[in-house]
Order: sequence, then C-alpha cells, then structure tokens
Amino acid sequence: MIRNLLFDWSGTLVDDLPGVISAVNGMLRTAGAAELTREEFRARFRLPYTEFFAEVLPDVPLQRLQQLYLEHFTHAHEDLHLLPHALEFIQYAAATGRRMVVLSSAPLEHVTAQAQALGVRDAFELLRCGVVDKREEIHGLLADLDMAPEETAFIGDMRHDIDAGRAAGVVSIATCTGYETAAQLLTSGPDMLVPDLSRLPALLGGLGAADKAYPVATVGALILNEAGELLLIRTHKWSHRWGIPGGKIKRGETCEEALIREIQEETALTLKDIAFVMVQDCIEPPEFQRSAHFLLLNYIARCTEAQPQVVLNEEAQAFRWVPLAEALEMDLNIPTRVLIDECVRKGLLGKAQ
Repeated sequence: MIRNLLFDWSGTLVDDLPGVISAVNGMLRTAGAAELTREEFRARFRLPYTEFFAEVLPDVPLQRLQQLYLEHFTHAHEDLHLLPHALEFIQYAAATGRRMVVLSSAPLEHVTAQAQALGVRDAFELLRCGVVDKREEIHGLLADLDMAPEETAFIGDMRHDIDAGRAAGVVSIATCTGYETAAQLLTSGPDMLVPDLSRLPALLGGLGAADKAYPVATVGALILNEAGELLLIRTHKWSHRWGIPGGKIKRGETCEEALIREIQEETALTLKDIAFVMVQDCIEPPEFQRSAHFLLLNYIARCTEAQPQVVLNEEAQAFRWVPLAEALEMDLNIPTRVLIDECVRKGLLGKAQ
C-alpha cells in the first residue's frame, strides 16, 4: 500500500509557470541575454536547473543565480492557483491517512508563501525545497522521515522527478499538467502516467484504503530542566498548538530507545530519569494535519544538560521552557494537556502556582 506521497510543487500541484518564465527572463535581461518565449522556455528548461542555467547563463555562479531568481520572481499570489484536481487529491490523501511531503527545486520561501496563500500548507508534513538534484536529496528525505520506499510514491511533472523516484526505489507517477509533455515524460519510464491528479484516487485504492491503515505507535516525553520548567514545542502538524516532542517507533527499537532517538533528533537533548506515564488512544485527532490513528506512549523525563540548548529540526517551528502554571494557560494540543493533567494527578509535577 502507498502510505507516503512526495509531491513536486511547480507544475504538479501549482500552476506557477508564468511567474517562473517572468523570473528567468528577468535574469536573462540582467545578464544582457536574449529572453525566451513560453514555447522556447518549455522546450529548453530541465532539471537539475543548474544544467539549464549552464546553457543560458553559463558564466553566472550558482549563488548569484539563486539571488537573481529571488529578485525577479513575483511575490504576488493573485494569479496563482492550484492545478485542476490538485485540491481534491490533497483532500483524498488526507482522508486516507497518507503522509504528504513536498520535494521541490523552488525556493522554500516561495513554496511556503504560496502554500499558505492557497490554504494547503497544513496538509504537508514537510516542505523540502530549494533542492538542486532530487536524485540525491530523496534518499536523505526518506531516511529522515522514516518512509519505506516500497510504501512511497513521488508525483511530478518532469523527467527529473521520475528519475529521482526511480533512484530511490519509490513508485514514480508522472502527471501531464506541468512543464513537460507526455512524450518527454515517457522517456524516463514512470511507473504511472496520468493526464492529471483526478485519476490517482482510483489507482491508489479509493477511499476504502483508509480502512486498511493500522494504528501508529509513537513515543513522546514531557521534558523538565533543572528549574522544573517544561519543554513545549509548537508545530504546524498539530494546528500550530503547543505539545511535546516525539515520534514513531522504528521496527526493532524498544520504546525507550525510540524516545531517546526522537528527542535527540527533534531537540538535540539527551534524557535521564525516564519514567512511563500513560498510553493514549488518539483516534482521528481533530487538531492533527491529516486523518490518523495513534497509540501515544507518553513519558516524563529530565534533560541531562545543566544548561540545555534546544535545536529544533524541520518538524517544529518554536519552543519554550515554561513553569507548570504557564503551561496550563497555553494553547496546548489535547493529548499534551491530558498528559500534563495525568502527571499532576500522579504527583510528578507538583501543583500549579
């Protein structure tokens, strides 16, 4: 079963071709080179984009190319729109419990702003953008997110996307909605070729696929520092509410091994005095970014560092160390509030002052 979906952005989910052509022509003008028509651009543009620019602007270094692109790309979103059937497919993927990630060559600031303007940012677990060569990047992405290649598909509109999918051993799906034609896409041998995203739900099992998803076992910890303050993190995955760090248990790991690894990956902290608190059934959590069923194994622990330096990874947007009374006043996600209440009930945190 395909549980994970990697998406290219431009030409796959969003029609930003006019803005891209305008930006490239602005770069060409700045360099004193001839501009390209829409037909010329589509015929010559390819990924990795370094190959394309080596042809049209051969003497401009990569850092300068990236700077010029940002200067000339329009930041207006009035004419930007999702491609036909993209929103429906995103909604289908969320309803069937699939994880969704964007893997794109477009700059992160552009994709983030566009996704927010189009109302789909929270659908995606991660935006991995500004990628030069997806064939190299995709391996690390799968490892970082613990995605099995055989359970993952990469959907894109260019041969480079298909080549990246094949390099990683994931299912490669080509859509004819973007920068390259069906004839061009077929030369890379995609596993599937579709005219647009409307065909994919039927190919991926329809809505009934959601019934085959098993509960996901996860670990998380309420972490205290030497002052007795609680570490809370905020993430878009939980509707930007505050919660605790944690993640899924990998095959072959004990629960505590998974907890230590996840906390290290997400916060750079090491733990001591780890104590199990409770299990929570978390079925279709309303705050979570997609349909899900979790078994939450909750712990309490202390960090070993006397002066802890929290380093967040891409999953979280902010962190705070707060006393118990302040934590209880924050916009917590429901499972975190339940955990804190249980810790208080068991006398593990004392009473809020």
